[in-house]
Amino acid sequence: MHIPDGFISPSTSIVMLAISVPLWWYGFKKAKQNIDNDDSAVTFLSSMTAFAFMVMMINVPIPGGTSGHAVGMGALAILLGPWVAFFCISIALFFQAVIFGDGGILALGANSFAMGFIGAFGSYYFYEMFKNKLPNSINLFIAGYAGMVLASVVIAVLLGIQPMLFNEGGKAIYFPFDLSVTIPAIVGSHILVFGAIEGLATIGVVRFLSQIKEKIHAN
Repeated sequence: MHIPDGFISPSTSIVMLAISVPLWWYGFKKAKQNIDNDDSAVTFLSSMTAFAFMVMMINVPIPGGTSGHAVGMGALAILLGPWVAFFCISIALFFQAVIFGDGGILALGANSFAMGFIGAFGSYYFYEMFKNKLPNSINLFIAGYAGMVLASVVIAVLLGIQPMLFNEGGKAIYFPFDLSVTIPAIVGSHILVFGAIEGLATIGVVRFLSQIKEKIHAN
């Protein structure tokens, strides 16, 4: 789902960076509050960021010019809150772009907004919507699934509008496929496959950490 540099125009990248910078600042403030209130939060936040980093490195190429993978957005949003989850995912995306070239540096704002902001907040609010209304495992699955699909819609739209907005004589300057390709290819694959993977990952991580927490309290 990472957008590489060159797939979207510099102007699109700048707009998405301008949107993301104040969101990063607020997410940083929320993360700092957690750390100030609990010294052990540093370890937990670092561990969850590392988890997001690792699962996003497992990329599966899909039609439409991008790739699919789990993000960990559902688990992070539920365990840390959406703002801190967004900040942690953005940190993971930054290091992936700088160290491995997985996703663009200029496209960091677009990737962070889609996977971090939209994905985390989508997961969180879907979880809150059905909290105490559905069995917890089903609710966790829906949260992870919904966040992933919403994030894929943003990626598909950002890529799909490029040939509409930036072309010379009908020939695309940047990304060559329009919405008629990106929506079914990217969103469709996440509805059918990657959303389910994210949902299952959300169940596994949240339940595993909840069990550890219960054992610690029991002792």
